[in-house]
Amino acid sequence: MRHFLFAVPVLLALAACADPTRDLDDPIDPMGDFSLGHVGVVAPNLEKLLVSRDVTQDEWIAEMEQALGERFSRFDGGRYYHLGVSVEAYSLPPPIIPGKSAVAMNVTVWDDAAQAKLNPEPKVIQFLSVSESPISKNRGEPSPGLPQQAARAAESWLPGTQPT
Repeated sequence: MRHFLFAVPVLLALAACADPTRDLDDPIDPMGDFSLGHVGVVAPNLEKLLVSRDVTQDEWIAEMEQALGERFSRFDGGRYYHLGVSVEAYSLPPPIIPGKSAVAMNVTVWDDAAQAKLNPEPKVIQFLSVSESPISKNRGEPSPGLPQQAARAAESWLPGTQPT
């Protein structure tokens, strides 16, 4: 598990420099018939990587549920889809220590009407943030913006949302 956060150079390209929620008030590109049913987040195998401060499973679950709900509740298609997310690993530098924040999660999308998964295997979404100020991070909470950035990465991946 530890090696995948560092083995993918593409993660650096995903690093966002701006407010991860800045686009939530913008007009959205419709995702077909997508409407969010519910979000289920778990973290049974949560792994803290590197020199990282502690964040509990419950804190990750609450932050990810909020970020995913905020991002995906904007869509108002005619069919319900549910998101199942497992937060697998994270790294959050302690306050005042420079470093990179990272999160890895598995995402599954469930089509309510078809009673079937849209993706047979969970999609692994890994997000690395290199632009956050370590001074602003609070001990005991996920890094500001990291759950929102991971939710944005999930939206970019979601089956059926890629350009054809």
